[in-house]
Amino acid sequence: MQENTEARVILEDINTAAEIFGRNDEHLALIERVLGVRVVARGEELVILGNPEQVKLAEEVFDQLQNFYRAGNRLTLLEINYALKAVRAGVKNALSGLATADISVVSARGKQIKPKTLGQKLYLEAIKKNDVVFSIGPAGTGKSYLAVVMAIRALRNKEVNRLVLTRPAVEAGEKLGFLPGDLQEKVDPYLRPLYDALYDVLGMDHTQKYLERGIIEIAPLAYMRGRTLDDAFIILDEAQNTTAEQMKMFLTRLGFGSKAVITGDITQIDLPRGQVSGLVNARKVLADISGIVFHYLTGEDIVRHPLVQDIVRAYDEKGREI
Repeated sequence: MQENTEARVILEDINTAAEIFGRNDEHLALIERVLGVRVVARGEELVILGNPEQVKLAEEVFDQLQNFYRAGNRLTLLEINYALKAVRAGVKNALSGLATADISVVSARGKQIKPKTLGQKLYLEAIKKNDVVFSIGPAGTGKSYLAVVMAIRALRNKEVNRLVLTRPAVEAGEKLGFLPGDLQEKVDPYLRPLYDALYDVLGMDHTQKYLERGIIEIAPLAYMRGRTLDDAFIILDEAQNTTAEQMKMFLTRLGFGSKAVITGDITQIDLPRGQVSGLVNARKVLADISGIVFHYLTGEDIVRHPLVQDIVRAYDEKGREI
């Protein structure tokens, strides 16, 4: 690595330095590895060594991180990774744009739930402004989780009277055979991701209370037929596994004062071969209707383990060749 350029970054105080350095300097190590620079910490001053282009990128990363922290946000490896990817892609102020994002909901454990990427921020804004939003993107982009967050926000703000969460009961490429228990116990495994999101945001006790009172309903898609849902926030999860007929049935359940969010990943369709996905079909049928928005999340919006982004990218690039 040629170190023919040197730049200095002054951090505001020791707290800012500690946040940007990370535990055992893990944030600095990641920045060095990704950008190919060497960072020397001297108290609250950083000296960046490397070639001119990479040093300039590192300066931009540290500037974004400092602004983000100054706005009252914590820095984790997720934010470091996102800033690095955005700067390398030439996206200016990507992390800074999130610094002032509205707090959507405070979780049961007191955690402020906010968008982690610009794509997620635009997704939340789309939900706020439109009655029907389709969110399409790969695993780990927060499609379902953020929809649940916005549903709970609407419930707390008394914008709706109840939440209805549903998904098709389609096996993901596996034959599970006979499942024990009554009908609810048979379908609950398919609905587990929705329960997990509710537990994380509301807590288990509040979720159970709302379920018992009918304020929250979680049911397989087949239970939606013949109903009209007024003053409700309705989420259809795993929508890529609906048929065109099921999608039409779901969308026509929408009543007065209601809002619907439909989420899915069109790269993971588990329908029988030759059957058209209702989500794929809806993109063509509903594209020109005002008030219906299709929002696309990408690999850059993945907020799981950093390796998940690389896994999704590898399957996109090489999976079709196998």
